[in-house]
Amino acid sequence: MDPAHQVLAVNNDLPIRTDKSVHNGKVRSVYWLTASDSKRLITEKNYDVAPETPLAIMVISDRISAFDCVWHAEAGMHGVPGKGVALNAISSHWFKLFKEQGLADSHILDIPHPFVWIVKKARPVMIEAIARQYITGSMWRSYKKGTRYFCGIKISDSLKNNQKLPQLIITPSTKGILEGIPNVPAVDDVNITRQIIDDNFSAFNFSSIDDINRYEHLLKKGFNVISDALSNIGEIFVDTKFEFGYVKNKKGIDKLIYIDEVGTPDSSRIWDAKKFAQGEIVENSKEDFRQLLLNYFPDPDILLNNDRMADRIALARDHALPTNIFMEISKIYIAIAEKIIGKKIPVCEDPKAEIIVLLRNQYQLID
Repeated sequence: MDPAHQVLAVNNDLPIRTDKSVHNGKVRSVYWLTASDSKRLITEKNYDVAPETPLAIMVISDRISAFDCVWHAEAGMHGVPGKGVALNAISSHWFKLFKEQGLADSHILDIPHPFVWIVKKARPVMIEAIARQYITGSMWRSYKKGTRYFCGIKISDSLKNNQKLPQLIITPSTKGILEGIPNVPAVDDVNITRQIIDDNFSAFNFSSIDDINRYEHLLKKGFNVISDALSNIGEIFVDTKFEFGYVKNKKGIDKLIYIDEVGTPDSSRIWDAKKFAQGEIVENSKEDFRQLLLNYFPDPDILLNNDRMADRIALARDHALPTNIFMEISKIYIAIAEKIIGKKIPVCEDPKAEIIVLLRNQYQLID
């Protein structure tokens, strides 16, 4: 089959029963189920959540975003073949490992299809935190310009690009626009310090100040679990994004859980360990796609300069990339996913049709 036909590019038009608007992100779409369907599934499937917990169907796509734009290729290819399944498989693998090692649950309740998660609604902690084990990317660019404090953490003067840091550091930023917090502008993605979080814990949706220590513990332990596992298969875990939230279990007790995704090629940098030891950086993540874009366009400033966002959006909308770029990225995603989970990822010939049949017949969520 033509790879373009295997791609799930549009994922917000499924006939899933819902009484709310479908949330359509850059990669995932979220369908909030009706209260009656949520309650029914919790009972039928014996999910470990309070009976009134809202549930959602989260459908991933094969779309690829970079520099805050979604890109497409020639021949009608509006996504990277295998990317969505690879991302879901990797995140599911790490979340399962976290639970097995006694860290915390995730928002995933069920995985009915390689493109689909059934998730529980969480009250999100309004922080996106990047755990960093190496200095690279935007952190290196700031460091090269003289920055030595990152989210209140001082680092030494003698570091080189792509060097391992003396210790794992966490650089948190705001998730969404938060108002009324001293020294934090009301805009998205503002870098913050641990002290700011401590002083304003309720504004970030923490239930108590003690939960901040729990959050950092889960973040660092989760990073180390992934880092150790990747090291065993010849990969270096460079950095990754973590998000957390609260849910109530069957007893009505709030618990802190992992949400969104973790340890994927979209949310992390992963390097080939053997090549790194030889002085070469080989990316097994979306960073490779970013570099391809920077090398492909004659004026990379469009991609890097946020003052030129209008030009960048037009570039992504109007310019179809060569299909070989998407196919090369497909190989990276599929290869790293299969290396991590230790088996082949499934190939979906017609993912949308498969999802509809499954959600209609096994979950009664489509009329």
